[in-house]
Amino acid sequence: MDTKRTRSADVLKKLVITVVMLVLAIVMVIPFLWMISTSLKTPSQVFEYPIRWIPANATWEHHLKIWTGPNNFGTYYWNSLKISIIGMVGATFLSAFAAYGFARIEFKGRNALFMLYLSMMMVPPQVLFVPKFLMFDWAGIYNTHWALILPGLFTIFGVFMLRQFFLSIPKDITESAFIDGAGHFRIFFQLILPLAKPALATLAIIDFSWQWNDYENALVFLIDEHLYTVPLGLQNFILENTVDYNGMMAAASAGILPMIAVFAVGQRYIIQGLTNSAVKG
Repeated sequence: MDTKRTRSADVLKKLVITVVMLVLAIVMVIPFLWMISTSLKTPSQVFEYPIRWIPANATWEHHLKIWTGPNNFGTYYWNSLKISIIGMVGATFLSAFAAYGFARIEFKGRNALFMLYLSMMMVPPQVLFVPKFLMFDWAGIYNTHWALILPGLFTIFGVFMLRQFFLSIPKDITESAFIDGAGHFRIFFQLILPLAKPALATLAIIDFSWQWNDYENALVFLIDEHLYTVPLGLQNFILENTVDYNGMMAAASAGILPMIAVFAVGQRYIIQGLTNSAVKG
């Protein structure tokens, strides 16, 4: 009897959790549905109440305008893709390289250095805008995409996450490779990286989303409009006396497509990579 009650309680608990998660998921999806709905409406229909989720006469005019109008989003898309892809590949590789050093190479002061490195996460990024501006201006890369790409190659969170994953890999694997005469570079490229595919894919997806949605750095370090990224391009829909909500929502709808594509390709690695990274601290 007690067993049946326990099972019933477990089933009820799971049902309640499922319903709560479903409600939260719906709440989170509503803004995206409103965004897509608004992009298909006319300006007079934007603030209709009650909200008409499915426009009576849907129009694709605003979607066509962002690709064929004076502020062509193709340029912004290309700029964001270039910055995000280069930054993602570089950050993933360099983070893996640094994480291997902190996880597998014994040297004096390793843990203290790693803690000092982690403490940099407490520094607000906004504090670094002025020093970075002065440094980029001195180096001649201010108002270029390199001002966004180069800082994006280094991510403290990426090093931390991959280090945790590398620590979860049994040391017997690397010790056996050392006995067979393999060096650190061979172990890193032929043993560690293949085993770390879930964590690497997870970091790549997270870093791509960071780079793609970066607004503050692009706003501070880019001046010329032909260098603008997608987040900066959305400013073109803020007019002098009003806001083109239809055009902005159409542009925002197009802006999330790469994120959806990247997540769809790598979603199976995300949970596995984050779970494995937390196995050992």
